[in-house]
Amino acid sequence: MSALLQAHKLDIGYQHSGKVTRLMQHFDFTLSENEIVAVVGSSGVGKSSLLRILAGLEKPLSGEVTWLGKVLTGPHPRLSVAFQDATLLPWLTLEQNVAFGLDFRHQPRISASQRQTRIMKAIESVGLIQHLGKMPAQLSGGMAQRVALARCLARLPKVMLLDEPFSALDEITRHDMQRLLISVLRQHRMSALLITHDIDEALLVADRIILLGGQPGQIMGIWRLPLPYPRDNLLEDLAKYRIEILKKLHELTRKNDVEKYNVPDV
Repeated sequence: MSALLQAHKLDIGYQHSGKVTRLMQHFDFTLSENEIVAVVGSSGVGKSSLLRILAGLEKPLSGEVTWLGKVLTGPHPRLSVAFQDATLLPWLTLEQNVAFGLDFRHQPRISASQRQTRIMKAIESVGLIQHLGKMPAQLSGGMAQRVALARCLARLPKVMLLDEPFSALDEITRHDMQRLLISVLRQHRMSALLITHDIDEALLVADRIILLGGQPGQIMGIWRLPLPYPRDNLLEDLAKYRIEILKKLHELTRKNDVEKYNVPDV
């Protein structure tokens, strides 16, 4: 598989009053064509900061991000980002929210007919054609996230970067959105990086799971899941991966407690 998005020796953090705080160090990563990667780890390890840097929205302390071998210096039209909040504009209709961003400076110029075709195809892909004209206040949480997903699709991305987009949804709606995400990615032959706290979500969605841990954060484990979709009936196969990840998380938590609170490691 060809490499699309790559990170090379990233150090991630921030500076305050002349002091540098590192959230993550020496991070190397490659996202290939038609691949779904989930990144899991505890709060504060730098997952969301990593996503914003990969999206070209922020700069790392050091290291670089490349897109198809070229250094990424800002947002790219073939990279779409979906955040935890659907961030719909309340004064715009469903289709206007899907269209929002298509006229941004870094987006390629398209005709009015091309724009309309993109919008309608994206809305159809997420199953919201029957809700055209509705305002955000008329949409459920799950529908709002479908609109956010359609907004990403309308840009015809090659890669989607998702920062816990389903975490605020109820369990049933979240499961529906996970299946929809897989379907959309496969239908449009896209790759994705998914940030999530939910190990089960990562197991159901990802081809590869990366566990971040430590202070500063770094890669503590990688699991490849050569399993078909959907995975609802593969719970026994997924269980062994879940146990391995939870065991590693427990080891990391124990190590952090020992170092932070000087707890005897017995």
